[in-house]
Amino acid sequence: MYIIVGGTGHVGSAVAKTLLDEGKAVTIVTRNPEKAGAWRQRGAEVALADVHDVTSLRQVFRHGKRAFLLNPNADISSDTDREERKTVRCLLEAIDGSGLEKVVAQSTMGAQPGEECGDLNVLYELEVGLRNQPIPASVVRAAYYYSNWDAMLGSIKRDGVLSTMLPANLKLPMVAPEDLGRVAARLLQEPIEQIGIYPVEGPKRYSANDVAAAFAAAVGRAVRVDVIPRENWENAYRSLGFSVAAARSYARMTALTVDGPEYPEDSIRGSISIQAYIGQLLRNSS
Repeated sequence: MYIIVGGTGHVGSAVAKTLLDEGKAVTIVTRNPEKAGAWRQRGAEVALADVHDVTSLRQVFRHGKRAFLLNPNADISSDTDREERKTVRCLLEAIDGSGLEKVVAQSTMGAQPGEECGDLNVLYELEVGLRNQPIPASVVRAAYYYSNWDAMLGSIKRDGVLSTMLPANLKLPMVAPEDLGRVAARLLQEPIEQIGIYPVEGPKRYSANDVAAAFAAAVGRAVRVDVIPRENWENAYRSLGFSVAAARSYARMTALTVDGPEYPEDSIRGSISIQAYIGQLLRNSS
């Protein structure tokens, strides 16, 4: 039995679908009973548990041998760093004494120690916690998700504008959640002793201009990139409903993404291009 935390999100659902398609036994962990039916129809078991309920989550883990761990995003109106550090601690406590023989965890490229830099710091602490406990653990370091662009579809259809904080020509490692899911599913099935950090990205690196061109081809209209100046980033996040603390953290994380770090050249490469992803996004929205 494979236990999937975050199985109703983009990446977790891709892990679960890959394993189910291969005939594996899967349990989806979710706190939302409304999402249980669809997974049961696909052949998965569903465990209703909140990641903050360490005792219940540990009991779920005891029904499996291997688990995929994804630290869920906190409500953007909260102090996201503080809340997401709490969930990291809960995940680490829940696997302690669980009997799991191996875990695979989702992290991010650029993970590093520090404060007020969002996932870059919080997921680094998850990595450290996994290294300091006895269960063999593999870590998938994800590139910038293609799905981060999903919310732009409406404004692109309406106004032909792609708004971003990224410099228009800056090429970054980006990846489809489905490619991440396939890699994580493979790592879950590898021998126990095969562990490590595995960076994953798409078939090539893309800029905001490349993303705009992909949207333009999909929707059949010109798309202009509108770059938000750095000095306006915190206000831009605040306008989307982020708390003061979350806006500051996300702005700092964005700055580190833009200014660095050096990205690995030996990443596992997925097969889904940004053009294919956005084409499917448009079809799914119809």
